[in-house]
Amino acid sequence: MEVTGFQCRSCQSLDGLLVLDLGEQPLANNFLSPEDLDQLEPRFLLRLAVCTECWLLQITDLVPPVELFSEYVYFSSYSDAWVAHAAECAERYQKEFAPQHVVEIASNDGYLLRHFAEAGVSHLGIEPADNVAAVARGRGVNTRVDFFTEPLARELAAEQPADLILANNVFAHVPDTNDFVAGLRELLSSEGRAVLEFPYAVDMIAQGEFDTIYHEHVFYFTITALEPLFARHGLRITQVERTPLHGGSLRIFVRHATYEAEDSVAELRATETSAGVNTAPFYENFAAQAAATREALRGKLAALRAAGQRVAAYGAAAKGSTLMNYCGLTAPDLEFVADRSPHKHGRLTPGAHVPVVDAGELVKRAPDVTLLLAWNFADEILAQQAAYREAGGQFLIPIPEVRLI
Repeated sequence: MEVTGFQCRSCQSLDGLLVLDLGEQPLANNFLSPEDLDQLEPRFLLRLAVCTECWLLQITDLVPPVELFSEYVYFSSYSDAWVAHAAECAERYQKEFAPQHVVEIASNDGYLLRHFAEAGVSHLGIEPADNVAAVARGRGVNTRVDFFTEPLARELAAEQPADLILANNVFAHVPDTNDFVAGLRELLSSEGRAVLEFPYAVDMIAQGEFDTIYHEHVFYFTITALEPLFARHGLRITQVERTPLHGGSLRIFVRHATYEAEDSVAELRATETSAGVNTAPFYENFAAQAAATREALRGKLAALRAAGQRVAAYGAAAKGSTLMNYCGLTAPDLEFVADRSPHKHGRLTPGAHVPVVDAGELVKRAPDVTLLLAWNFADEILAQQAAYREAGGQFLIPIPEVRLI
């Protein structure tokens, strides 16, 4: 179905196809206090479309970034797997590139840059959320509260260009993607590298990961869509790696266009072409996959309740908000959501209004089944909750297929 009023935020094409309509959704990280329940909770359309000119997947309805990121409740350091990943990356980049000045865009609570700070490497974090930046500064990480833009990049480059720019799980969040890439070009030294990580759209489509879609994620990237975007700004993707994080992610290495690309880029481009990424049929079944997961999950939960079993959830993640609201799950369906982050405790999940409690409550309250909303960290969470499972508790995994483990 064509999208009325569509304009691609990368190539400006007016030709787009609707891929998935998730209806009106609350902001995925807008956790409520109990006293907020008597107030109107804002909801916004959440629809995914693909540009049929450059094949960039993108949501059609934007929420101003200041509403999304000025006060933020996601702290990277509460995921052990992500913290370990950051440490490995920092060690690798210091060995391979020996950077003199590192800039991280959306540096969060300093989970990554602290490794460079501890090594005495010149660095700067750019983080739009005051509350999160304060935590980073407390760890000795130089942090500027701001949004990354081309003008800011030019200002920073005049002081000191970066020979390593890091951007983990932020590139997809920025509505003006041309401005973001132009900023990379401005800030990057002549011999420097930018390393970006983000969920991979091909894996998202293949696995039916509709819960990856929320208002913060404006874009869902493939190499097919990214190469012309970077080329437009005098940059080139020179290397690409796939990682299993977040249900399947890409790590791309970007340099000025004077550098040649390694074979990994052409190989992934060819794989995408063979899969049909640059054709409409590749995207046509995604909505049906989401609907099938919704029906399977609702059916399973109804059967569990009918059998007298108590059900809770684990992981008050943004993707959990999309899943609960699309599937129509609310407090009567789930007793609570357990989560490690104290910043979410005592609050209610967006839209569904399920109370969030400390992760330790899972063993204490011992529900029969726990819906794993943060299924992308399943291995980590299952290991952490071994006592719950040994006592007979089961986890219900929703993606890519509904199953009890």
